[in-house]
Order: sequence, then structure tokens, then C-alpha cells
Amino acid sequence: MRTQDIFIAHPQTTEQVSALKAFMQALKIKFEVSKEKEYNPDFVAKIHKSKQQHENGEFVSVEKKNLKNFLGLE
Repeated sequence: MRTQDIFIAHPQTTEQVSALKAFMQALKIKFEVSKEKEYNPDFVAKIHKSKQQHENGEFVSVEKKNLKNFLGLE
């Protein structure tokens, strides 16, 4: 029988990591260890704010030929 449940654990020590691995192996549960780091919460908040601003029409469109002028590089 398969289940759709997914468990995400956040061990804080190497001992916890080892214990979790041993537990999963003992129960013959398939698992994977991700080395990805979480994004900075401030960065994520800025991205969400930017998406919301775009949805609200709060943005400026600049044509490629006018980009340098817009950025003040000309």
C-alpha cells in the first residue's frame, strides 16, 4: 500500500540526522536527503511583494532600445 503523505523534518544536529537516517533504514522507508538551503525569508517576502505589485499593475515597461536611458547610462 502506498500513501501520498510526505514528511519534512528539520534536524538541528548531526546526531538527529544520524538518528533519522537509522530510523528510516530500520523501517525500510525510502528517503532522500536534500542539500538545498531554504531561501532567506526577507528575499521571499520581496519576491511576493513584487509579484503582487505586478498583478496590481504597479510596474513600468521599458523597451530594450530605451533601457540605457532609463537606467541613466546614457
